[in-house]
Amino acid sequence: MNREIDQSIWLNHLDVCQIDHLIEVSGLSLEEIEELIDHEIIVPLDRSANPRLFYLQYVMTVKMARRLRDDFQLDRNGLSLALTLLQRVQALEAELKQPTLAASTEN
Repeated sequence: MNREIDQSIWLNHLDVCQIDHLIEVSGLSLEEIEELIDHEIIVPLDRSANPRLFYLQYVMTVKMARRLRDDFQLDRNGLSLALTLLQRVQALEAELKQPTLAASTEN
């Protein structure tokens, strides 16, 4: 099996993309993406800019949104709730790791 990789993108908080790219890679509609923006699940760099730009890290968020929507047949409100809860869990996990790092550097 021979696979050629002709393009790669780092999904990070430094590089940006337009909303059209998020729609294309996720398969979500513009309305669904707008709903995620309204619930602050994905946040544009500048809400008033045209076109709106997003950090590439949101590519993973919109792909996860599509999978959750399809796998669990979620409506827009259910999808927003699920993603909000997942983000909260990730934030709490990151907080739990902080004291462990601080304690290990003191020893």
